[in-house]
Amino acid sequence: MARRQDRSRTDEYGTAPYGSDPYGSAPHGAVPPAAPAIELRGVCRSYGRGETAVRALRGIDLALARGSFTAVMGPSGSGKSTFLQCAAGLDRPDAGQVRLGGEDITALSENRLTKLRRSRIGFVFQAFNLLPSLTVEQNVLLPQRLAGERQDRSRARQLLERVGLGEHASRRPGQLSGGQQQRVAIARALITRPDVVFADEPTGALDTRTAHEVLDLLRQAVDSLGATVVMVTHDPVAASFADRALFLAGGALVDELPYPSPQAVADRMVALTARPVGAAA
Repeated sequence: MARRQDRSRTDEYGTAPYGSDPYGSAPHGAVPPAAPAIELRGVCRSYGRGETAVRALRGIDLALARGSFTAVMGPSGSGKSTFLQCAAGLDRPDAGQVRLGGEDITALSENRLTKLRRSRIGFVFQAFNLLPSLTVEQNVLLPQRLAGERQDRSRARQLLERVGLGEHASRRPGQLSGGQQQRVAIARALITRPDVVFADEPTGALDTRTAHEVLDLLRQAVDSLGATVVMVTHDPVAASFADRALFLAGGALVDELPYPSPQAVADRMVALTARPVGAAA
């Protein structure tokens, strides 16, 4: 399985490696932007009121570098889903800030936040969420269309080639296997060159072999395209593809594991599962 390849050179499409500006926005000779891809500062989120209120997130402080692959794990009720929703701008925290590329997105209006999600955040879901009436290429281009941007068919074809579906651009999702549909979803998530790609249990509906292929593609997106991936998963093997695994329990970040192995992740999860649960996932 492909993991953490050499990131010291650009790939065949001229995209920049890990640790530099992956999308060529900095002028030649300028210092790449220092802001993390995504940063959470004191993020709290509760549901309900009074004695029945559930504190889903309890002061999350976290900064993730550009070009990194992070797995977020935790027992049921640990706050994983709430973390993803707040970090991706799908839900607003009660307190604290979420900063995307240095910009505070918690202060944005709903309209501006919607536009930002379409152009600067990519999503890969367990259920693929492809539109059955559109072709594979049209599904990949959909974020650009919704964002009101020029639809870059050349980039769409390049991304489909990268995920091994270059010959399937004119097909409909229903003509593809589950693994192929998830490959389309990865290409779609990358089309706008987003600051961050959020993957929510991206292999949950796939068999083991297909899951490894999809995880390889996410790993390659980081290593070759300079993408930043944040993946919520319950699977220790999936987490082992990441640079770092973060562990939530009771709505708080309680542990982390650099370059995780499946066994090390599984051991941490066993220990966390024994803890009292105080937050809803």
